[in-house]
Amino acid sequence: MTQRFLTSLTAAALLALAAVPAAAGDHKKPKGHEAARAALARGEIQPLTKILAAAQARAPGDVIKIELEDEKGRLIYEVKILGRDGRVREIELDARTAAVLKVEDD
Repeated sequence: MTQRFLTSLTAAALLALAAVPAAAGDHKKPKGHEAARAALARGEIQPLTKILAAAQARAPGDVIKIELEDEKGRLIYEVKILGRDGRVREIELDARTAAVLKVEDD
């Protein structure tokens, strides 16, 4: 992958974190890319390069979408990959450990 593409994916993932709601009453919690950087610094999420490597190890192909979501207090990366066979697969990974949680055809 090119550096430009990785930069775009990183930006997309950081923006996706903006959708992660702040805790009730926690109005000072940073949002968007600030929250993602802080979470990365605290070890709460893995770098995007590690997430992409884990996803592509399970489903080789071209990454077409990445989202970072809060699922019941657990941060999850959803990575969509267009496989060489033309099928789109969605890989869910634990954002903290990069462990693959689920692989499904989209």
